[in-house]
Amino acid sequence: MSEAEVMEVAEALRSGWITTGPKTKEFEKLIAMCCNTRTAVCLNSATACMEMILRVLGVGEGDEVITSAYTYTATASVTCHVGAKVVMIDTAPGSFEMDYDKLADAINERTKVIIPVDLAGIVCDYDKIFAAVESKRHIFKPSNDIQKAFGRVVVLADAAHAFGAKRGGKMCGEIADFTSFSFHAVKNLTTAEGGALTWRPINGIEDEWLYKQFQLLSLHGQNKDALAKTKLGAWEYDIVAPNFKCNMTDVMAGIGLAQLKRYPEMLYRRRQIIERYNEGLKNCNVQVLNHYGDSHSSSGHLYLVRLIGKTEAERNDVISKMAERGIACNVHYKPLPMMTAYKNLGFDIKDYPNAYNQYVNEVTLPLHTRLSDEDIEYIIANFVEFIS
Repeated sequence: MSEAEVMEVAEALRSGWITTGPKTKEFEKLIAMCCNTRTAVCLNSATACMEMILRVLGVGEGDEVITSAYTYTATASVTCHVGAKVVMIDTAPGSFEMDYDKLADAINERTKVIIPVDLAGIVCDYDKIFAAVESKRHIFKPSNDIQKAFGRVVVLADAAHAFGAKRGGKMCGEIADFTSFSFHAVKNLTTAEGGALTWRPINGIEDEWLYKQFQLLSLHGQNKDALAKTKLGAWEYDIVAPNFKCNMTDVMAGIGLAQLKRYPEMLYRRRQIIERYNEGLKNCNVQVLNHYGDSHSSSGHLYLVRLIGKTEAERNDVISKMAERGIACNVHYKPLPMMTAYKNLGFDIKDYPNAYNQYVNEVTLPLHTRLSDEDIEYIIANFVEFIS
């Protein structure tokens, strides 16, 4: 946070407009501009964004949604919320991304959506994902007009980590059919809580109509938002469906507007930290992610390190020793089949050996823009000591 965020929030408070209003609309326009899309909608979380588009698409009971076993629960829980079946794919050997070679075989007549995960801020290989989708176009069974407009399985990116990332000359947000971003407190760009959804043009579906569906879904099915009702004599409204409440507020959007102005410098600082980590660990027996290359640029959200040859107990010991030196490390993530909620749905980690192998020796080092150069050197020195 900086004084710029404080000023934007104060301006919202003094304006008297603190819920969804002009700042939220401005933030949506800027998000769309950053992602090279025509439209964006901002809601109160990335989870809400993913769930609402599943509902707009008409995904529900009897349908299947494919995702990776290596992710946070929100990626899969939204499928449960709409009553569809979660289908998980193991990661590729030595990778945190889903095994693209297994994707086509997982698609059947009940499959409606695939949710890849842009983990750590690195954009997935959507060329391979769309190739798998196209190979099964002939078995796709649409159940409504918007599904007919696609004529194939829809690709919804869980890009919670990846706002500002690029791949193949395109911005994250314009690559998948739909892209969901998180602006939660720990994300690169934050609105305290919040999220945004962008989408590519859809033949036969107007952006204005689609945007309207999100307004209805996120505001109780009310056909006018508070901003529209402020016009003189325009009090009357209708409730067209018993929907949900998950809108973004202008207080949240104010934080986001200030963050957007600072975002290029924040991304640059994250890259500096990642490159210093890479240099400091280059002679260690570890595997790190490739955040930057000729055809891609990460948002630099997380710095994941695999301790090659180490056990889960040894990994946990390293994290404990780092904590004793005042360094907070983490693990991203414990695969979903290891969690009680997904065990109860019938998932077993034994069916996802690659995801398990990625997890058992993974450590996430601190990565945020408040870290000084001295902090980074301290982290590297202690980490190298403990893993040697």
